[in-house]
Amino acid sequence: MRKPILLVDDSDDSLNARDLLKRSDIEYVEYNIKKFEESCCGELPTTKAPSVFAVEGIFKGLEKINEYTSLKREAFSDVQSESAYW
Repeated sequence: MRKPILLVDDSDDSLNARDLLKRSDIEYVEYNIKKFEESCCGELPTTKAPSVFAVEGIFKGLEKINEYTSLKREAFSDVQSESAYW
C-alpha cells in the first residue's frame, strides 16, 4: 500500500497536520518543503505546506487535510462494517 506524502514547513498548520494524521492512525512519509528546496529543485512556488499527496488526491492546507482524514476514517469504517457480515 502506498503511503501518503505530507509536505510540511515550520508553521503551526504543519504541526497540526502531523498531529491530525497521527491521531487518525494514518501512516505517511514526511518531507519538509525547506529541505526539499535546498536539496532538490529549488523553490516550489505552487506548492502550499501543509499538503498531502495521496492516492485519493491532493489536499492542500489544514482544512483539506482534515477532509482527507475524514475520508480515510469513513473508508476504514465501511471496510470494517462489510467484514462484520462474513
